[in-house]
Amino acid sequence: MEISDKRIIHLSFFWLVLLLIAVTDYISAPIALFTGILLGLIFDNPYPAKLSKVTKYSLQASVVGLGFGINVYQVAETGLTGFFYTALSLIVTMVVGLLLAKLFGVEKKLNHLISAGTAICGGSAIAAVAPAIKASEKEISVALGVVFILNALAMFIFPVVGKQLQLSQEQFGIWAAIAIHDTSSVVGAATQFGEKALEIATTLKLTRALWILPMVLITGFLFKSEGKASFPKFILFFLVASLFSTFLSGLSEVYGWLTMLARKGLTISLFLTGAGISLSLLRTISIRPFLQGIVLWLLVATGALIAVYYVT
Repeated sequence: MEISDKRIIHLSFFWLVLLLIAVTDYISAPIALFTGILLGLIFDNPYPAKLSKVTKYSLQASVVGLGFGINVYQVAETGLTGFFYTALSLIVTMVVGLLLAKLFGVEKKLNHLISAGTAICGGSAIAAVAPAIKASEKEISVALGVVFILNALAMFIFPVVGKQLQLSQEQFGIWAAIAIHDTSSVVGAATQFGEKALEIATTLKLTRALWILPMVLITGFLFKSEGKASFPKFILFFLVASLFSTFLSGLSEVYGWLTMLARKGLTISLFLTGAGISLSLLRTISIRPFLQGIVLWLLVATGALIAVYYVT
């Protein structure tokens, strides 16, 4: 099959799925992610750079939209409560990541990218930290590939485990926010568990993302470089949306529509995330960094689950 023919078929399926997500309720978040992965693997995503950018902004806009359905007092309460969880999780993850890197023989910069992505917020943390350590394109691609694959697994595994263990909405929201890398998969997993879990997971995840700033500064010092932090501005817009929802309650009907659109946007973001996992991306990942990434993630997820299960 000619490349041009593959692109035509790819685009046809791509837009068909997007249309189905937009106008129907037949495609849930897990199905959207799974469909995206199939599309990416079969047709080997011909537009990786463009798709990555669209996915990023689609996710950010959707998260902001969710803010219209969350009370600002809940944001403050969850943020303060989650500060300890996120700080402890970050420190433990970075230390364990360093030990695993020595065990598996993973290069220093690549380990730092994988560990930072696991500790904070996946692809966003990797993109922010990479300039501070002057990481190569290959190192960035490998780290992103590891994170993307584990994110996809988390979307399917976490809700099942949470229901089997009969976690409360609060417990699952905290666990998902701490143990899943990217915001898209955190929200996708929490959406399947319940409304309260989604609110807690989204808010705590954004609190966790704020650690990008100190992480980049510390990274620049450790690697003796002048990396610049890229502050995730969509978090501020999320807070503004929450302020509107709290203090201008007369527009509740409008907020309801915006929240509904945000949920649609999140499902689309998950489909786009899945479509970004292609065979060419998988080929860039060698076994050692992948093993380090999956062991680190399992340790973090298990430790967070035990803490949440017995403490909250």
